[in-house]
Amino acid sequence: MRVGIDIRPIHDFGVGTYIRNVVRTLGQLDQFSDYFLIGGRDRVREIGKLPPNFHIVPFTVEEGSPRSYIGFAQVLRYYQCDLVHIPHLYWTPLYLPCPYVLTVHDLLDFMYRAHNGSGMRRAAQRYLTHRVISHAARILAVSQFTKMDIQRVFKVPESQIEVVYNAIDDRFRFGHATDADRELIAERYQCNYPFLLYAGRISPHKNVVRIIEAFSALKAELEKEGKFPDLKLIIIGDEVSRHPDLRRTVIKSGVQNDVRFLGFVPIEVLRIFYDVAKVFVFPSLYEGFGLPPLEAMAHGTPVVTSNTSSLPEVVGNAAVLVNPENVFEIMRALHKVLVDPPLREKLKRRGYEQVQRFSWEASVQRILHVYREVAGEPAALPTATGVRQA
Repeated sequence: MRVGIDIRPIHDFGVGTYIRNVVRTLGQLDQFSDYFLIGGRDRVREIGKLPPNFHIVPFTVEEGSPRSYIGFAQVLRYYQCDLVHIPHLYWTPLYLPCPYVLTVHDLLDFMYRAHNGSGMRRAAQRYLTHRVISHAARILAVSQFTKMDIQRVFKVPESQIEVVYNAIDDRFRFGHATDADRELIAERYQCNYPFLLYAGRISPHKNVVRIIEAFSALKAELEKEGKFPDLKLIIIGDEVSRHPDLRRTVIKSGVQNDVRFLGFVPIEVLRIFYDVAKVFVFPSLYEGFGLPPLEAMAHGTPVVTSNTSSLPEVVGNAAVLVNPENVFEIMRALHKVLVDPPLREKLKRRGYEQVQRFSWEASVQRILHVYREVAGEPAALPTATGVRQA
């Protein structure tokens, strides 16, 4: 079997995590098929050492241009690929000489962002996306929620969609923060106080404004009770200068001395923040899967998250679920998790168990099964440990 994989988006935030882990796990599970990683050596460096059946194909033409479409098809034809895996939805694979498997992470642009842009632009995007989805040999949806969205929005037959869950990066499984780790964030980030944590992209659907408002209400409640006087809120994600509405919310809410924006931090540092945080708060309005709550759970940190989209499916009974549009419900959940030790211990125990239900090995076994079906090779459904996906 000869499989092309488009790795050009490997530097993107969520899709990049997906590509790295899928390719790395394929290297562990399949040393017989030939894999052609289309995108260039600089993009492969992050994946690590791969077996000799993985071949790097330099192709740095960005998606969307005529040269990209023609060149990408030429690469697949030259290497005689039986199929190609397109790891995200938002480009149009044209003129391909082989079938393609498409991963759909979410339909954010058709759900939460449905009214952005002009009517003509939205109609064109919907038409092109429907074309991409309907022509895929198989669609990999990252959750049951995303699968239902695809069926509802684009009327795709259920038989064409395979649910293949994401899982956390192995670097979040390295155990708890050491004293040296704690010293690192105390010295480098001046973080030596109790804090709530949000980590992820900063965009309207992530609901960070309501996190700040809920934190302000929480500070007022804790002050009346004489608890956690030095509690802070740490926000890790995009550069805050691109989101002036967050600064305005901080000032309006009167918590400018208690909210810190750290921007991007590497995984090796992020895992320390997850581990040290009192509560991880993630009341997102829309998620196709939502990895950050699982990453926090891997460190035994209690999670408060939304009761909408895919998040209940991902966290199970291991988190406190809230209506993400109700600031005071978010605040009350944070307060309860902070001051209730038995609840914290229960969430910690359940969180560890929930994380174990998702593994890249189990997911990539299912991806391999799809590859073989699309390539016309006989294959029995693998029996791998992990959550049952379909």
